[in-house]
Amino acid sequence: MAKRDYYEVLEVSRQAQPDEIKKAYRKMALKYHPDRNPGDKEAEDLFKEAAEAYEVLMDPQKRQVYDMYGHEGLQNTGFSGFRGFEDIFSSFGDIFEEFFSFGGSPRSRTAARQGNDLGYELSLKFEEAVFGVEKEIEIETLAMCEDCGGSGAEPGTSESVCPLCRGRGQVVQSQGFFRISTTCSRCQGSGKVIGSPCKTCQGQGRVKASKRVQVKVPAGVDTGMRLRLRGEGEEGYRGGPPGDLYVMIRAEAHEHFERHGDDLVGKVPVSFVQAVLGDKVEVETLEGVKGVKIRPGTQPGELIRFPGEGIPRLKGFGRGDLILEVEVRIPTRISPHQEALLKEFSESESRQDPSKLRSWPWRRRKDKGKDRDHEKERESLTDVAREMGS
Repeated sequence: MAKRDYYEVLEVSRQAQPDEIKKAYRKMALKYHPDRNPGDKEAEDLFKEAAEAYEVLMDPQKRQVYDMYGHEGLQNTGFSGFRGFEDIFSSFGDIFEEFFSFGGSPRSRTAARQGNDLGYELSLKFEEAVFGVEKEIEIETLAMCEDCGGSGAEPGTSESVCPLCRGRGQVVQSQGFFRISTTCSRCQGSGKVIGSPCKTCQGQGRVKASKRVQVKVPAGVDTGMRLRLRGEGEEGYRGGPPGDLYVMIRAEAHEHFERHGDDLVGKVPVSFVQAVLGDKVEVETLEGVKGVKIRPGTQPGELIRFPGEGIPRLKGFGRGDLILEVEVRIPTRISPHQEALLKEFSESESRQDPSKLRSWPWRRRKDKGKDRDHEKERESLTDVAREMGS
């Protein structure tokens, strides 16, 4: 597998100064250190890769060769990277002591640990999920103990080197030809012990607390989606980085609208006379009142689509469509006069050819003689509409 560019590995420019390179390497070393990623092969490889990049870019001669001839040029000088972790730790002992407070031993451990991630379920109104919103939530968490500053030691006291492992964090035992290294049971691998634990946090460096967090919900989220807020989880242990907060979205249902992917689907109610004759009606949408044109002869269940007026797309530009389904409402009670007009219309319709009953009677036909009869039928239905107040 081809090696990555060293500048890309440390995420610095080719003009980066030593201080910038050192800062970038510290970030990578903290993130991929084997003590923080036990058993993670990918993290081990990235840790070694970052160390190799740092070794080259911090050495003026090696960096000059690399800038001119790349990885192949370094191989010709005899540089082949590191064989393993012990090789890295022995080469960068002073650096790791500075980075991790290793207390004089290049392989000792730090007591710092990352805080746990937290979860929170956020309920949103339908409109809030569609158009986005900013919410303030309150979460229960572990925060740094203010009395001891997160050290876990009683104010005025400090940690001391563990007498069992002498600050290494590891206890080595010999069994015949083998030497077995295990985590120190006294200091739990930190290399240090607290003689006088803080009374407030009992030496944990953290206390239970609640905090308020601002959550920016993007437009277009839906139930089941998860937002990640980096660094808003539990405070780290003994100076470790904080965990993350995962906000689970639960969007409430709407009384009149549903979402199908990025499309917003609703209904537009019309009377049967409006469906037959056509009309312009007003519909209440999520963004206010909208005028909708009902064409003559509209059928129940027919869809009217408005492109680009639906749900904003989370992963991309634009919006889905607004889709309105025509809902034809049939009156349950009519007056005697309305009934007479409908019967008149029905009788005129029955005089037609039964094979053409599926077409509305006033649609254009080639037979001009029948057009006059159809016009009378339309006038009859118009009288019904006028009588019913449509």
